[in-house]
Amino acid sequence: MTAVQGTAVDIRTGDGVADAYVAHPADGAPRPGVLLYQDAYGLRPHLRAMADRLAGAGYTVLVPNVFYREGRAPVVELPEFIDPSAAPAVWERLGPLVSSVTPEQAGRDADAYLGWLAGSPLVADGPVALVGYCMGARLALRTAATHADRVAAAAGFHGGGLATDAPDSPHLGARHITAELYFGHADQDRSLPEEQIRRLEEALTAAGVRHTCEVYAGAHHGYTQADTTAYDRAADERHWSALLDLLNRTF
Repeated sequence: MTAVQGTAVDIRTGDGVADAYVAHPADGAPRPGVLLYQDAYGLRPHLRAMADRLAGAGYTVLVPNVFYREGRAPVVELPEFIDPSAAPAVWERLGPLVSSVTPEQAGRDADAYLGWLAGSPLVADGPVALVGYCMGARLALRTAATHADRVAAAAGFHGGGLATDAPDSPHLGARHITAELYFGHADQDRSLPEEQIRRLEEALTAAGVRHTCEVYAGAHHGYTQADTTAYDRAADERHWSALLDLLNRTF
């Protein structure tokens, strides 16, 4: 694994300043860029460790605090190990934050995040990849549709609400996507029932999007997050293999 360096950066957006973390190979040479969208728990040590691991595979990885409008990370103080059933007050605070990021805000933010990657000497010229977890999978799907010229690949893991009945559901942008997509769904995930999995698959197929949608048997929502009770080591390693395969095909 390549030695990596991680630093905090601030990114000016249309609505303020987003704090973020960037990880890259320590030699400072330009590498393909990856925008990593957080899960609901936000920018924290575990997500930084995930960015470091991805950087060690040869990428420059940007992880923004998508809740920056509410403050710098951590917006909500979290225990070192997160057990939602033992700390319901955490979700009472997180729930409104998750729903507060509108599609319009997400689009403006993506402009800024992708602009930062395009202007960084740590990032190679050309389109970038996206990866998102939980709510971040929705953001990745939206960004792949709204910034098709900047996105070559996108992956989402244990994403919820990807193909709802809402008029602004993320899957409705499929016709604009030119990137290759990968989704790793959890079959024990109440936030993405079977009908949404089917609806997403049908939308991507109808739009001619290159994609793979897999269901991880026995996995729960949040299976990649090692600092939570939802973590599933086997599913997590499967996710890393799928993600790196996608990136290797792309760059």
